[in-house]
Amino acid sequence: MLKDLYAALDGLFGEMVAWRRHLHRHPELSFHEEATPAFVAETLRSFGVSVRTGVGGRGVVGRIEGGRPGRTVALRADFDALPIQDEKSVSYRSTVPGVMHACGHDGHTATLLAVAKVLAARRADLPGTVVLIHQFAEEVAPGGARPMIEDGALDGVDVIFGTHLWAGLPIGVIGYRAGYAMANVDAFTIEIVGRGGHGAAPHQTIDSLLIGANLVVKLQQIVARRVDPLKEAVVTVGTFHAGTAFNVIAERAVLIGTVRTFDEAVRAQVEAEIRRLAEAEAAAFGARAEVRYERGYDAVHNDPAVTARFAEAMRAVYDPARVVEVPPSMGGEDFAYYLQKVPGTFFFTGAGNAGVGAEYPHHHPRFDIDERAMLIAAKALVTAAVDALDETGAAVAAARGALRPVDALKHVQV
Repeated sequence: MLKDLYAALDGLFGEMVAWRRHLHRHPELSFHEEATPAFVAETLRSFGVSVRTGVGGRGVVGRIEGGRPGRTVALRADFDALPIQDEKSVSYRSTVPGVMHACGHDGHTATLLAVAKVLAARRADLPGTVVLIHQFAEEVAPGGARPMIEDGALDGVDVIFGTHLWAGLPIGVIGYRAGYAMANVDAFTIEIVGRGGHGAAPHQTIDSLLIGANLVVKLQQIVARRVDPLKEAVVTVGTFHAGTAFNVIAERAVLIGTVRTFDEAVRAQVEAEIRRLAEAEAAAFGARAEVRYERGYDAVHNDPAVTARFAEAMRAVYDPARVVEVPPSMGGEDFAYYLQKVPGTFFFTGAGNAGVGAEYPHHHPRFDIDERAMLIAAKALVTAAVDALDETGAAVAAARGALRPVDALKHVQV
């Protein structure tokens, strides 16, 4: 079965690229997606897939009932874009000023549509059900995953898989990680309130800018000196705003930053340390500090057993040297919430290739992917789904070595 599905996906590659480029030309921001979910729903219906729209707000869920009873496997893709100006010189450049797909979500959507089409055409052979979760608003907390789950997107699901087209991995590589794969993503704002005054009379003031500058340095000591060195943590101050003129000492200073962790105890510790340091530093100068700490997405924790089976299956059907264990990323993903409900794994599909302009990092104005990565991702998702439905492993055994290395694929121009 898998060999036939791989061949069908090869035949769909041009259509997959066309879907992706259509979405790339017409991006929509998180929580503002209208045309995108409509396009997804219409396309799924054209395959004969049962579709539910407005899931959790703007999500789309498709359902393919197999010809025989069995487990239920979910596959997820996201479809929101970012508030970034597209600076690429390509035919499919974004037509929306200040908005672009700078993270690969257009590719995720096109990939899952292709998977839906080939599985729907062969539903009679499926021993179970495949649920297709097309999610809105991954980029902006609180995200779309939680409301979609609350609205039943995971009802009856036994296992879930998702992938991210990853610019940091070369085309053709599949990266997996058991356990923590992506981090908790939190944000903090510290407002320091001192006493402003003339720059020529600092003794009459309480300099909020000076306090803030000291605090930026001391915040770095949380990771260096307070967190267990065997635990991962990042504290980054991203913005620092203070002052209005060269000869005025600022009364207020505002620091905004992010915290990335995996361990929940470390997460709580870092939050407490930020509050303690900010309040103590301000008090030492006679000022006060107001700290707002917002917990964002939880860490992505891949089920070890599901991840191990996925890696084993991919090594069987693909080039084993290209299926690699990757280190955890301090980036964030609300796929975490699906994994808190059902076992599953979130893996990375290499999409970087300087030869086709796919050399810029995620969220960069010139971000792009080697579109052949979508074909690899689609085949990996199909492999994961079929293997999870066929618990005997017979489907993978019959397709051993059938998934071609990417360097044998021709880069299609559409």
